Amino acid sequence: MDWRDEGTLLSVRKHGETSAIIEVFTATRGRHAGVVRGGTSRKLAATLQPGAQLDLAWRARLEEHLGSFNVELSRSRSAATLGDRDALAVLNAVTGLLVFALPEREPHPRLYASTVAMLDLLGQSDAWPVAYLQWELALLQALGFGLDLTACAVTGATEGLVYVSPKSGRAVSAAGAGDWAERLLPLPPELLGLVTEDLAGVPDGLKTTGHFLTHGLAHAMGDKPLPEARARLVDRMCRK
Repeated sequence: MDWRDEGTLLSVRKHGETSAIIEVFTATRGRHAGVVRGGTSRKLAATLQPGAQLDLAWRARLEEHLGSFNVELSRSRSAATLGDRDALAVLNAVTGLLVFALPEREPHPRLYASTVAMLDLLGQSDAWPVAYLQWELALLQALGFGLDLTACAVTGATEGLVYVSPKSGRAVSAAGAGDWAERLLPLPPELLGLVTEDLAGVPDGLKTTGHFLTHGLAHAMGDKPLPEARARLVDRMCRK
């Protein structure tokens, strides 16, 4: 059994004396693990950095086996995170959440495309906080906890949307909220994909996505705590 694909490296851990077990995210194979022989060598250790884009060849005797990878570096993202603590925090949050949330070997091609686009922004654009919010929305959508921010759940209006229902995940307008406004989650323009001048709504957006990551996704997984890497990123973004 064998296949070839390109993927994003999510995690690396030592295996035996000289090998490493890596987890990658690919469009067609989802989150997939395998052994890299000699993965702790100086040459391969420089290649096996989380966030790296790899050309992968996987082989195993049976499909259900762990199998082994041959890897070649397609694109490194180390330069984007070198000396940039924000970029490193985003990279750690993205890879941490994918390892946490994705079922093994379940393909999510749209989320994969969103992930590659998000990581390619690191060090290249000041709009990454908005892109990161959109990525968390894509993660929720891919795993069955998507938000509907297209129209007010109460009035059907498509303008003036400023809240999100914590139960249904649907947008609510100021007019539709009424006396329930204090019980609703914020819907800042950044959560709708708008890049504002000061990005002041990003913390509110993270509060909203965090609610559904915690009470939707993580709850469905037995109330497992979200990765600390996300909490560290949220702290950095809120302090800014």
